[in-house]
Amino acid sequence: MNPRAALPLPKASHPSETREEFASRHVGPRPEDIGRMLQTLGSASLDALTDAALPRRIRARSLPAFASKSETEALAELRVLASKNQVFRSYIGLGYYDCITPPVLVRNILESPGWYTPYTPYQAEISQGRLEALLNFQTMVAELTGLEVANASMLDESTAAAEAMAMSRAAKADANARVFFVSSGCHPQTIAVVRTRAVPLGVRVMVGDHPTFDFKAHAGTFGALVQYPATEGAVFDYREFCDRAHQAGALVTASADLLSLTLWTPPGEFGADIAVGSTQRFGVPLGYGGPHAAFFATRDAYKRLMPGRVVGVSRDAGGRRALRLALQTREQHIRREKATSNICTAQVLLAVLASMYAVYHGPEGLSAIARRIHFLTRALALGLRRLGYRVGERPFFDTLKVESAAPLADVVEAARLRRINMRRIDSSAVGLSLDETTSARDVEELLELFAQGRDIEKPLDELMRSAAEEPEHLLRRRSACLANPIFRRYRSETDMARYLRRLQSKDLSLLDSMIPLGSCTMKLNAAAEMLPITRPEFGRLHPFAPIEQAQGYQELFR
Repeated sequence: MNPRAALPLPKASHPSETREEFASRHVGPRPEDIGRMLQTLGSASLDALTDAALPRRIRARSLPAFASKSETEALAELRVLASKNQVFRSYIGLGYYDCITPPVLVRNILESPGWYTPYTPYQAEISQGRLEALLNFQTMVAELTGLEVANASMLDESTAAAEAMAMSRAAKADANARVFFVSSGCHPQTIAVVRTRAVPLGVRVMVGDHPTFDFKAHAGTFGALVQYPATEGAVFDYREFCDRAHQAGALVTASADLLSLTLWTPPGEFGADIAVGSTQRFGVPLGYGGPHAAFFATRDAYKRLMPGRVVGVSRDAGGRRALRLALQTREQHIRREKATSNICTAQVLLAVLASMYAVYHGPEGLSAIARRIHFLTRALALGLRRLGYRVGERPFFDTLKVESAAPLADVVEAARLRRINMRRIDSSAVGLSLDETTSARDVEELLELFAQGRDIEKPLDELMRSAAEEPEHLLRRRSACLANPIFRRYRSETDMARYLRRLQSKDLSLLDSMIPLGSCTMKLNAAAEMLPITRPEFGRLHPFAPIEQAQGYQELFR
């Protein structure tokens, strides 16, 4: 038996041209290993095995040929691609924010094969570390949203909103209930995804103004979706809207900013039945749009209808605390014909990262980050008003809609020349969203741009003093958040690193052995394939940045 006949080896070359082949290093099997495998299977070669397993009629007739590269060559090419991306300072918002990933989490989670190679935790006995991290995620989401139960992450915010629509309809006994209301204040990408998902469900999506929507006039409305805060920054009081929806027998979903919930009334307290959103700003890089774990929380009455998976706490045969997947609904591999969500792609690694961001910062740290962002946004609003711009009178968190009587093209162009991106709303309005990385100097630079050469009426330090006088709002959060002891235990890098190491030791990863269960997940990624994600040219690019700033990504996609 000669497996080499089907396994071409590199031709001998001059020693100066010798290089290590990626496949042999990463995948691992040597010719003698493949020979033993083929002997066990009774095949003469890999080609013969392929002929026996894969009918010729379904094979591609031809595939594009690419010259193989070594790891060093591939990484060098990726550095060139990365250099073609231009990372501007982004104030675009739309649910995506630059953030600071604590180095202890970068080194011990994002760059650790003990965390990025394991599979979705179906097998509880070899997944206790990941299950505890995901239990932390659920606890974080439930406490911040003010709802009784949360799942262990979803694919992204927009598809989580679509899942909420499907769940709201499932909760409605009336088969004729086919109308789903979506506030025009929702992010445009969320509205687009909900509309797309509604088509096969036979649902009519109505997009409009939530204060004026008449549930009585639209019989058959089974649910509603609102954004909190709204896409242009306003923080609405949805209590009266929720009351009207409930009187009509409809469920309300709030697509919420998780960080803002440390300051504002949580959805569960103002009447929402479901809360969805993204955990991206909890330490997960922008990454040109993902991957980022979404969250999904609801009331206890609807837990059996909730998509995704839920980590539960049990006792093992010896009476010891043990974790398992209590619910894993509509999984594609288990109930393929009924599946509408695939939990195996529900961002385990990113959910772990976001949960540990909350564990590391705790309630005081998260609130401090949120208060600082809100404070700088108030200072910016004061400065813009004094320059004659309209920024609205409603409460806001981190986003302002800036309007002018004249077109703002000159301001946008001046910002571009300073490598700054704003959200273009229309010719005379832009959106500005601040984040964890925003500094006082950034606020000053924005005011200089909008001043367009005029003298700023009052210096920044005076604006800061005025912004410190925070107005009281009815929607200010009164309840405690993140009260669970896990969010108060680990503050030093040493303690956090040891906690992560203890959890990692309870899991099976490629550091220990081959992983059972076939899958398509990150365990197949080599170290060289993971390195580029931490490069700022890939990690800090906003998904709605102008296409000319993302040429490296575009070339990579092609």
